[in-house]
Amino acid sequence: MDASATEQSSSPTAPAISSDVWRDIFLWRRKNLSLSVLLTSTVIWVLLEVYHFNFVTVVSWVAMAITTLLFLWGNIRKLLGKAPPNMSGLEISEQSALEVANACRGIVEEVEKWMFHVSVDRGWFVFVQVVAGLLLLSYVGTVFSLLTLLYIGVMMGMTVPLSYKKYEDKIKSGGECLKVKSRRFYDMIDDKVIKNMKNKIVKEKEKKIQ
Repeated sequence: MDASATEQSSSPTAPAISSDVWRDIFLWRRKNLSLSVLLTSTVIWVLLEVYHFNFVTVVSWVAMAITTLLFLWGNIRKLLGKAPPNMSGLEISEQSALEVANACRGIVEEVEKWMFHVSVDRGWFVFVQVVAGLLLLSYVGTVFSLLTLLYIGVMMGMTVPLSYKKYEDKIKSGGECLKVKSRRFYDMIDDKVIKNMKNKIVKEKEKKIQ
């Protein structure tokens, strides 16, 4: 009874701890973990993209290195008369797997809602912005490989949040200024182009009716 109670009381805090860890990594609050993520992603990108190693080969090397280190570690502990290492912390619980699956499903649903919201509910200006962004992304995809894009994403994740936290006020003021200018440009285009086209269409329809 006590064990189940402790499990129920500790389970809700697990996602919060995980999110806190990732937040600390991206904000460089845990410099050892942040540096490990940065070095690991850099090494993988260099091996696969610069030296053109095969992905399966790199994974096999990493697996062999981990297996060798664990084998040496376990045997050294036995020779020293210590208990074998406890690997229970490496197990993936059913709750963690369900949380990851629900998170992925939530992301897919949010993307679908966003696409519907942009294409149906919002104005043409937002639609044009989204299409232009997707066109730019498609062009970037022809220049860089998927691995390079993922590496760029990791680098941005390790630098953008920290920079935003340091210069949050300046970024917000610049964003507000950009919104005001873009809104003025939108209003100008709407007044001079869209409304004129609508008026011409209405006049042509009236002429046809007469």
